[in-house]
Amino acid sequence: MQYRTIRILLSLISAAFAVSIALGFVVIVLIGSDPLYWLLALALPMGLLAYVCSYAATGIYLGPLARIVLKVKQLAEGNLSVRFMDERIANSSLGIQEFAETLDTVSSRVRASMAEVAAEGKRQGQFISDVSHELRTPLTAIHGAAETMLDEDIAYDDRQRFCETIIRESERLTRLANDLLTLQRIEGDGETVLKRVNLHTIVENAADMLRPLLEAREVELTVTGEAPDVLGDPDRLQQVVLNLVDNANRMVAEGGHIGVNLSGIKGYSVITVSDDGPGFGDIDPARLFDRFYRGDSSRARTTGGTGLGLTIVKAIVAAHDGTVEALNLPDGGACFIVAIPALPALID
Repeated sequence: MQYRTIRILLSLISAAFAVSIALGFVVIVLIGSDPLYWLLALALPMGLLAYVCSYAATGIYLGPLARIVLKVKQLAEGNLSVRFMDERIANSSLGIQEFAETLDTVSSRVRASMAEVAAEGKRQGQFISDVSHELRTPLTAIHGAAETMLDEDIAYDDRQRFCETIIRESERLTRLANDLLTLQRIEGDGETVLKRVNLHTIVENAADMLRPLLEAREVELTVTGEAPDVLGDPDRLQQVVLNLVDNANRMVAEGGHIGVNLSGIKGYSVITVSDDGPGFGDIDPARLFDRFYRGDSSRARTTGGTGLGLTIVKAIVAAHDGTVEALNLPDGGACFIVAIPALPALID
């Protein structure tokens, strides 16, 4: 029902009530006199006065509600810029003001939710586009190599080289699929068993796993310092160290140096991974953790990177309520700093 119709009906009801009282007064008190005269003299003016007063009063109380209803309709039509509290509402009764403030809070949450949905849709679209791009290169290489090998006159050496291409690109696809699954598990809502973790043990285990790769390139890895224990998932924390050291190994030249330092600072356990490579240049360090970002795409592809290693690092650290930062060292090289809330020391 429209706002003006409600006002008129309420006013008519009030006027009818006033007329009834006036008529009763005429019947009871003034019996014997001309009823029509008293009806005109008392009932009609009282009814008119009641109508005017009721119409004005309902305008004071229903006017702000009508404005709110109109704004609700605008919000429902997609106008997200609507604000319920305005100057007229602010001058209305306290109940109307509280109602408008509540609707503003609800609409703010609606706007935030819609913005989040839109951003998530954009991220998913970008992610699908990025994955498609990453899959295209190895699939094209595999297809081209396999198609060429169909030629019966191809030389043995060329056949061998194309077989190696197929194997190499297939392995790259496998790494990419594994990294995508790892990232999905980390960013999903899967249960994680947390326990006290000694970071020095984690780092030593990761170093032992990567030692054959490092020795193949004559890269020296040193582990120094100690850090307080943390509450976390040992496998995922080891993945952090593996990815950071592996990333450094891809960037340093043969015979280079990688250092892993452990320390405790202001209630945090800190893992610092540094190298003497070229660093990452003048780019925004935050971009290094974007999915599929590579500072040097050609080099990363030839060394087998999927572009997800640092993204996985950031996701794991965030899941442990920690932070990860990157910076260029003054004397050259890159440095990655992971900080995770430390646990109190055990009391013997």
